[in-house]
Order: sequence, then structure tokens, then C-alpha cells
Amino acid sequence: MRNKYILPLFASLTLSFSACASTDENIAVVDTAQGLSGKVFAGYQGWYRTPTDGSGLGWEHYETYDEKFKPGEAGIDFWPDMSEFPESEKYATSFKHKDGSTAYVFTSQSQGTVDLHFKWMKDYGIDGIFLQRFAHDVLEGGHHQWELLQPSNNKMAEYVQLGAQGHGRSYSIMYDLSSIRHGEMPMVMDDWRGLCDRLGILKDPNYLHENGKPLVAIWGVGFRNRAYTIDEISTLVEFFKNDPEYGGCTVMLGVPTYWRTLERDATDDPKLHDLIRSADVVLPWTVGRFGGAKTALKRGIDYVTPDQEWCDANGVHYMPLAFPGFSWGNRYKHENAKYDHIPREGGQFLWNQAIAAKRAGADTLYIAMFDEMDEGTQIFKTTNNPPAGETRLLTYEPHEPDYYLRLSGAVGRMLRDEIPATDTLPEEL
Repeated sequence: MRNKYILPLFASLTLSFSACASTDENIAVVDTAQGLSGKVFAGYQGWYRTPTDGSGLGWEHYETYDEKFKPGEAGIDFWPDMSEFPESEKYATSFKHKDGSTAYVFTSQSQGTVDLHFKWMKDYGIDGIFLQRFAHDVLEGGHHQWELLQPSNNKMAEYVQLGAQGHGRSYSIMYDLSSIRHGEMPMVMDDWRGLCDRLGILKDPNYLHENGKPLVAIWGVGFRNRAYTIDEISTLVEFFKNDPEYGGCTVMLGVPTYWRTLERDATDDPKLHDLIRSADVVLPWTVGRFGGAKTALKRGIDYVTPDQEWCDANGVHYMPLAFPGFSWGNRYKHENAKYDHIPREGGQFLWNQAIAAKRAGADTLYIAMFDEMDEGTQIFKTTNNPPAGETRLLTYEPHEPDYYLRLSGAVGRMLRDEIPATDTLPEEL
């Protein structure tokens, strides 16, 4: 996600609901949308674009910080596995494979691509996703390209809804408050009203519910040096919970790693704890804060267990996070960023975070992320035959492209006690 890591440690949618949502006979409703317990979720960026996909955003999130995407200059550290994409969903690049053939990528601005991703979620046992919605990108006058980003992100919300409905998965909106300014919370509320009106979210059976209510997440709560205040977020929480027309929601807060102790990445304002108590679910953001499979187990004792105990004592549902590894060597090559900075250790790093959460008493897990290749946290299929040449690209070798999808599905089974939370990786994925 944007601005969430610590180095080195680490045309608006105008369709009506009836036009854009699936018809009843095409909606695959399953219990993945009811409750968090016993389920594994992933964050979903959906932010990749190409120059010819109609978005007007160029090589969005494939490119470097200075908007270059060519051999020797890229913004991703892995390459997507394109073997299951039809020709119509493949976009040619200037990169070449070892045999001289053209390397292709996808755009997230495609219902076909999003549908394939949701098919993978169903095939491998991932219960649903949180669609990251950057408030700065969709608010009028926010991002310098907001006039392109707003309609593009609105289409993504539509595509995600259709993908979830088509494959019996759940989805939830996660507002990322990064870069928004003081006084802009009312614009976030307006954006939510628009989503609800266009997509019928509050009545969508595939929209994620907790405690019988639609769940909406707010990320960026309680971090140091933000332009907005805890009081402003309290007003947003109040809106999501109690607005007579657009409220009635369960609220999840994405908070810093050290939210409980009010130190390091967290504000030292004790009002943060009052805010968390006023919400329903808390998600501490730990991506990039540590590395190593052994460290993951120790953190379970030192941090995850006390976090869980605090939440139990205060009536808040605790949702810990796990991430498979971390690498942004290409995106920040100009700053000499390290490739494979937090190694995946063949899946052991991810697995140890998951079993540490389970042993601490957690009953659900958020995996960061489903599709984030630019920071090397993705779990979806990437190729073991990336383009050759000047750009260094990592792979899952010796494992197959679907290895981390299979492992994520095993995490869900472990949370439901279908397989044990063993120190070693599951023998069969």
C-alpha cells in the first residue's frame, strides 16, 4: 500500500445499480460474506494500468517513480504469470523473455482480469478481499490526476463487486486516508454515499458483513504526523455507524504496529485507544516492520498475544496481518533499495506469522497483499520465467506460480482447525 513501509527495515461511473450489478441468477452467495471468524482475507490494490486500456494513466504502478517502464527501469520486482489470460487481456511491453518473445502484463482496468483473480480466490480458498480505495485519488482536487483516477477507481469497485458475486467471495471497501488533508473527511463521506448509491453496497449479500452489518474499513488511523486528527476520524466512524441512510456499518480501523503502546509509528495520544474502543475491528499494519520466520514467532509472543488480550478486554475484534515478504528494489532503485529485503523463506515467513496469530487466539487474518508486485508482497500468480535483461526480477522458484495462493488457502484451513498450526509448513497444500 502507498506510504506504508519503512525503509530500510523494512468518466465517474454513471451506470445505475441495476445496470452494473449481476442479475440474481448470476450471483454466487456463500457464507464468506458473513463474519470474519475462521476466514482469511487479502488486501486488493487493483491499481495496475496500461497506456492502451482507456484509463489515461499510462503504466500506472508498473513504472518507476519518474514514470518509466522499459528494460532497465521498472516499478515491480516480480512479473505476473500471464499463462491463464486470454489474448484480449494481454498488454505488450518492451521487455523480452530469454527466447526473445514479448513479455506481457495485465491491466486491473478490466472485468476479465478482476474476474480471473476472484476465480483464483475461490479455487484456492481465500474468502474475500478488502479493496483499497485511496481517498486522495478519488476526492475532487486531491491527487493531481484525480479526474482520471476517480472514474478508474469507480470502475474497479464495480469490477470487484461483479467478481465477488460471480465467484461467491466477499469484498469490503477499505478507505486509505494517506495524503488527505485536514477538513476533508466530509468528502470521504460523500464518496461512500456515491458508492452506496451506484453499487447498492448496503444491500449486496456478497459485501462483507460482521455482526450482521456491512463492514467498512478506515486505514491510516493513529499514525504519527498525519494532517488529519483523531477527532476527525471519530466523526467519520460516527458517520459509518449511525448515519440514518448510509450508516449502520461495522467499522474496522487500520492502525500502526505499535498502537497499543502508543510508540514508534503510532501517535502518543491516548485518545487513539478511545477511538479504537468506539470501533469494532482493529487491524495493526505490520508490513515491513520486521523480517525472518523466527522473529515472526517471537513477535507472536511479544506483540500479537498482548494485542489480542487488549482487544478481548475492550470488546474489539482483533484482525492480525501477515505478509509473505518484501522487495521494492526496482521501484526505489534510485535510492539503492535492496532487492528481496525481507525474504519469503519458501513460505515459512508467512506461515509463521499465521500460526503465531492463531496461537495468540486470533480467529481471522488479513494477508497483505493479493496483487502488490511493486513492493513484492503479492500472493497471486507470478511467473518463474520473467523477462531477461537489465531489470532484476524475483520469482517463487523452486515453487510453482500458485504456491502462495495454495499456502494462503492452507492458512484459512488452519484458522478453522481443519489442519494443525504446526511449526513446519503443511505437507500438502
